[in-house]
Amino acid sequence: MHPILFEFGTFKVFSYGFVIMMGVVAAFTYLYAQRNRFLPNVDKISELILLCFVSVFVGGKFFYFLEKPSYFVQNPSDFFANLGQGFVFYGSFLFTIPALYWWIRKNRLNVYYSSDFIAIAGSLVHGFGKVGCFMAGCCHGKQCDPSNSFGLIFNAPHTAADPVGVPLYPVQLWDALLILSISVFMMWYMNRKKFQGELFLIYTLIYAVGRFITENFRGDDARGFVFGGWLSHSQFIALLLITISGILYIRGWKQSKTR
Repeated sequence: MHPILFEFGTFKVFSYGFVIMMGVVAAFTYLYAQRNRFLPNVDKISELILLCFVSVFVGGKFFYFLEKPSYFVQNPSDFFANLGQGFVFYGSFLFTIPALYWWIRKNRLNVYYSSDFIAIAGSLVHGFGKVGCFMAGCCHGKQCDPSNSFGLIFNAPHTAADPVGVPLYPVQLWDALLILSISVFMMWYMNRKKFQGELFLIYTLIYAVGRFITENFRGDDARGFVFGGWLSHSQFIALLLITISGILYIRGWKQSKTR
């Protein structure tokens, strides 16, 4: 909607990066507030945030490359032209999980206990990131009927939305609302959870279901499809995560009943 927040001569503040940083600050603030329950060392909190940032960036860009590998091999300048855009969330997610597992084990923390705090911190960054997508115009929705009250028009200079000047479904805001709602719920449910790791599974499961639905309204077709166009890459990964997290959640819930 507004890809550039401020301009001072040649200096520009891009909305996507700015909003992402707001999410990082929110995540750091949450972990700092929970330091007596999770990480008492502030330096370790910073280390964790930095690890996640690098993993999210590398994984998101790698999966973005996989959407059009032959094109980017022939046109590498297009891939590196704007490093602040062009990310795939599930790429970030799948890269960050093993990185976090390594970091948690390295610091001799309980994996399941730690994952619940990380789920809340990560969802805050994720939710703010979707707001950043909306500001930048990326990850936009399909064109909808002008009479549809859901439609929003992107016409700012430098917007990543395509086409411009016509109403598009604001799927970025739908995802942001879903994710930040999950964040609030997890904070409330933290002291009520039935087993360690439950919050992480709730976040994964609910977001995957929501993402599978909102993908039907996405308009950036370059993100890639499988099975002859029946499913987008993200929908396919969402189905895998729904299955895996659903099985793990049922197992954890059953085990909690026998204690």
